[in-house]
Amino acid sequence: MKPVTFLVALLGLTACDAQVESRKAAVPTEQAAPAPAAPLTAAGPAAVVQPDADPNQQWAASVVSVDPLKAQGDRTVKLFGTAGGDPAMNGLYTHVAFFDSPAEGWRVFRIGDVLDYRVLSEAPGRVDLEIDESVMNEASGEIGSRTRRIIVGWAAAADGSVPATVTVTPAQ
Repeated sequence: MKPVTFLVALLGLTACDAQVESRKAAVPTEQAAPAPAAPLTAAGPAAVVQPDADPNQQWAASVVSVDPLKAQGDRTVKLFGTAGGDPAMNGLYTHVAFFDSPAEGWRVFRIGDVLDYRVLSEAPGRVDLEIDESVMNEASGEIGSRTRRIIVGWAAAADGSVPATVTVTPAQ
């Protein structure tokens, strides 16, 4: 008897909303869900790809966030985070990286081990971040959390070379 009662209640509630169709028509096209794309059709033989055997490439799989910095002129700069620390105490190794050249690659500076970061603002030679991180109360041994702000800065070289150092300054 209970399944029948449930079905009658469901039908009754459905009947109460007679204007649902008129509201569907009122949803703007840009808010409507996009139509699913048709699956692709193969147009040639498949290429077999083997796993990368270079152990130096393993770190690339741990990248979990990338934020290109756009206000750095001609210099290519990005923030990125890699997973790899203790997830109970932070675990997002946060870096700022500067592209030097195809021959030299990237110059990477580790700026912290945090839970998460957000870019607040950016200007040439600097990026302001809000950091969420785990902290341990030494007296009780309990893990808590805090949010703080930092300024990551570097001097732009006159010759356009990547910076030799980066500073991390507490901020308000």
